[in-house]
Parts: sequence; structure tokens; C-alpha cells
Amino acid sequence: MTAAIRLGRMSDLDALMAIEHAAFSGDRLSRRSMRRFIGNAGNSLLVAEVSSVIVGYALVLSRKGSTAARLYSIAANPLNRVAGIGRQLLAAAEQIAQERGARELRLEVREDNGRAIGLYERAGFVRFASRPDYYADGATALRYTKKLRDRNGHE
Repeated sequence: MTAAIRLGRMSDLDALMAIEHAAFSGDRLSRRSMRRFIGNAGNSLLVAEVSSVIVGYALVLSRKGSTAARLYSIAANPLNRVAGIGRQLLAAAEQIAQERGARELRLEVREDNGRAIGLYERAGFVRFASRPDYYADGATALRYTKKLRDRNGHE
């Protein structure tokens, strides 16, 4: 099923927090942080909606003058699972990073999150490093990157 993907709004905050709590057992974004990310010019909080229900989000951070963007968080609601939402959100995150001038998209993922690692690798992300003790519970983060095409289609 294809989701409608749009920029998040303040009115989405409750649904986004419900997804955050359903999807993650730790290292969650706080309500305050999520509120700051919505509408901030340097961030793109993308929301996936199916039949007027928010089923996932992706948060892309960009810094002015940087050629790299960061996929800070991506989550689909496990209580409202819709096939392919992660893939759709990841593609939208890549697109918005490109539109903002990024030539590369980076991310961190828990080394024990095989599902997410598979998604990223199938999408062309390449592992380039790891960070031990990255998460609050001491888990290691694997760092991935993907080269993006510029507005003219060049890598």
C-alpha cells in the first residue's frame, strides 16, 4: 500500500509520540524534541499517512553548507503495520535530502536491528564505521552512508 508522505505538522505531535513509544523501548525522542523538530528550517520531519492515519515518520537533519544530511530517526508504528512504509519513508528521506542539496545521507542503526539493517542495505547504504556504547543501553551503532545524486542526476 502506498502512503501519502508529507511534512509533519504540530497537529501530528500526539500521533508521532504514540509511534515513538510503540516503536522504541529506549533512546526515544522526547515530546519537547519532537516539537522542536517540527517546522524547524534545518529539519525535515516526514509523515506517512494511510487512510488519514499516521503510520510512520522519518526525520532528516541538514546543516547549511554541509553536503551530508543525516537520517536521525525513522519509525513505523508496529501496532498499525503497513507493508513497505519503511521503504517509502526511506526513499522520501533520500529525496528531501537531495532537494536540500545533500550529496550524501548518513545514519546510525543498532547492530542488533537486523530488519533495519536489511532495509538500509537493500536501499544501497554502505556500512563505513561502528560506534561502541552509542546507545543508552550500551549497544553499538553501525554507521551507514549512501551517495545521493545531485539535481542534475550526478553522484
